[in-house]
Amino acid sequence: MVAAARALGEKGVRTFCTAISWAEVYAGVRPGEEAATAAYFEARGEVPLDGRIGRHAGGYLARYARSHGVEIADALIAAAAALSGLRLWTLNRRHYPMDDLQFYQPARAR
Repeated sequence: MVAAARALGEKGVRTFCTAISWAEVYAGVRPGEEAATAAYFEARGEVPLDGRIGRHAGGYLARYARSHGVEIADALIAAAAALSGLRLWTLNRRHYPMDDLQFYQPARAR
């Protein structure tokens, strides 16, 4: 995944994240990984969370929390991507059953 992200950057394709992604990753950062982790995130644009995204995420929770186990962090990330016109890059699509969400699929190495 890191190699694919690096390749996108080399092609000039901008990638984005939210504060939620920062928090999820930083919760598991090991000693000595802080600088590389910060550099990775600082190289991306940031999608700020606002009321519009919060309302959309709330709609996702109302629709998918019980049936699919969607939690607030995933709902906010999905809403941020959907409302910003961005494709979501995730290794776990089952967390994102939303029908208005588009996904990024990196090309497979040959």
